[in-house]
Amino acid sequence: MPEILPPDDRSIHSESFLNGLMKRQLKLSVSCAASFLVLLFGLPLLNFFAPELMARPVLGFTLSWLVLGVLFFPYVWIIARIFITRSMALEQDEVRQATAMLDRDA
Repeated sequence: MPEILPPDDRSIHSESFLNGLMKRQLKLSVSCAASFLVLLFGLPLLNFFAPELMARPVLGFTLSWLVLGVLFFPYVWIIARIFITRSMALEQDEVRQATAMLDRDA
């Protein structure tokens, strides 16, 4: 949801406009990085703390190798797709906000 800017900050180059954009981009980046790190660190931790679970056979693989060898890359692709889609939506939202500001000032 776009932020409503005060009347004195209606410039697309204003501090509040740019800070809002950077905060939304940072939030997106951190959430995507966190979801990647959950799997990256979660898999070794599961192997250490639940070896019997991770050694269970699933579809001809142990669960550990299924996650690492088969599911890891699709997981990363999904994260990348979410990041790109939401990043593009943020940019389109910024363009809409900037256009609305320019229309109001004209």
